[in-house]
Amino acid sequence: MHIKVNTDRHIQGDERLKEAVRALVAQGLGHTLDRLTRAEVHLQDENGQKGGGDDIRCMIEARPQGRDPLTATHNDADVEAAARGAARKLRAALDSEFGKADRRR
Repeated sequence: MHIKVNTDRHIQGDERLKEAVRALVAQGLGHTLDRLTRAEVHLQDENGQKGGGDDIRCMIEARPQGRDPLTATHNDADVEAAARGAARKLRAALDSEFGKADRRR
């Protein structure tokens, strides 16, 4: 499963940051990873140069095998916290989606 990380111009998107975010997202999605084809992470600093609390936005789009994509968004004070929050929300949505599909079988 491939995890692509995109950043806006206000977030330094070096390879170290991208690897850290990939690891956080993979850990947060946990057991659902084997049922996904890919995930895209979008990081954005909503206030830019102005700063402020909870201005880092992380949106994750996951593509489950044979299903429509699901997304989750979380705002927090730093990139790592935003990625963890979005991954946690997305995992709950995926657990629900997969649970419904498994019950139908």
